[in-house]
Amino acid sequence: MQPTPAQPLRAAHDREIESLAEFDAVVTEHGSLARFRVQAVDLTGRTDALLRLDTTGAVFLGCPMAPEAATRVGAAGALVFPPIPGLPFDPYRAFAYTPDELFESLEEGYEATPDARAYAWFQRTKADGDVFASMLRAIHDDAVSDALDELLVGARVVGVMGGHAMARGTDAYAGAARLGRALTRAGFTVATGGGPGAMEAANLGAYAAPFADGMLDDALRLLAKAPSFRPSVTDWARAAFEVRERWPGGGDSVGIPTWFYGHEPPNAFAAHLAKYFANATREDGLLARSTAGVVFLPGAAGTVQEIFDTATPNYYESRGEPTPMVLVDSGHWTRELPAWPLLRSLARERAMESRIALVDRIEQAPEAIKRLGG
Repeated sequence: MQPTPAQPLRAAHDREIESLAEFDAVVTEHGSLARFRVQAVDLTGRTDALLRLDTTGAVFLGCPMAPEAATRVGAAGALVFPPIPGLPFDPYRAFAYTPDELFESLEEGYEATPDARAYAWFQRTKADGDVFASMLRAIHDDAVSDALDELLVGARVVGVMGGHAMARGTDAYAGAARLGRALTRAGFTVATGGGPGAMEAANLGAYAAPFADGMLDDALRLLAKAPSFRPSVTDWARAAFEVRERWPGGGDSVGIPTWFYGHEPPNAFAAHLAKYFANATREDGLLARSTAGVVFLPGAAGTVQEIFDTATPNYYESRGEPTPMVLVDSGHWTRELPAWPLLRSLARERAMESRIALVDRIEQAPEAIKRLGG
C-alpha cells in the first residue's frame, strides 16, 4: 500500500512531489517546478536546480533548502512555508507514520520517543490560545489525511472497532487477532483506531496473516507477559517489538490513533499509523475510509458512538451506498448495551437494512462482511 519513491506520480496527485526521487523525476521530465507542490523534501542538495528552474506558482511545504535557493524561488513566484524548528513532529509530513518512527528511542523509555514528546507538546499548547500552535496542529492533521488518502487508493478497507481495555492474554484479544488475520487473508485492508486493546489485536492479526497459523499463537503467548500498557507503556511496547523482531515482514494494516487520548499509545503492529491531534477528524476519517465495512466488537461508550457515527451516513446515504456493519456478540449488543435494536429500527425499509448484521461469535464476522458487501 505504501507508495515508494520509485513509483510514478499518481494521477490524482500528479502535482505533488514527496521525495527526492520524485523531485529528480519531475526535473528530468518537465524541466520546471511551476505549480508543483513539494512536501517535506530536503532540498539542500538541489540548490542548482532551484536557482535555474521556473517555480511560478509552486508551493514548498517544510522543505529545507539553502538560503539563496529559498530567496530565489520566493522571488520567482513560489510560496515557501519554511521548516519549523524545535517541534517534535513535522507538520508538513508527506507519509503516514511507522511504528519504528513513533517509537524511536524506546530503549531509553517511552517518554523519550517522538510519540511521547509530541503528546507532551500537545499538552503544553492545546489550551494556551496560541493561534500558531493550533495552526500547526491543523496543518499536520491535513497532511496526515492527504497521506492516508494516497495510501488507501484502491484498498478494500474494513474497520475494526473495539475498546482499548481488552487485555493481551485474554480469549477476547485472541479472537480479535484472529479476526484481523482472517480479514487480511480475505484481501481486505484492516483499519483500526491504532491504539491498544482490541485495536492492537486486530492489527496484530493482520501482521500475522502471511505466516503459518502457529505464529499467531506463539505471538499471543509472548505478548501476554505485558498484558496492558498500564503501568508501563515501555514494557508493553517492547513486547510488541520483540514479536516483530522474531517474525519480521508481517502483513500491512492501518492504525489511526490520536494524541487527544495521549494516555493510549499507538500499537506497533499497524504498518502505517496516521496519527492526529484532532480526535473528531480522526474518528470521522477512520469510519469514512472503511469503505468495505466496519466490524464492531464489544465495547463501551466509544464503540457505541462509532456504531451510530457509521449508521448516520448509511441512513442518509450521504457517502453513497451504505457500507456493511457487523456487530459481534448478540448478548452485549442486545442486553448490556442494546445498540442493535435501535440500529435495526433505524435501518428498517431503508437501503442500509440489507447491510447490517448481528453475529454471536467473532469467527462469523469476516463471512458476514463479505456477504453484506455482495
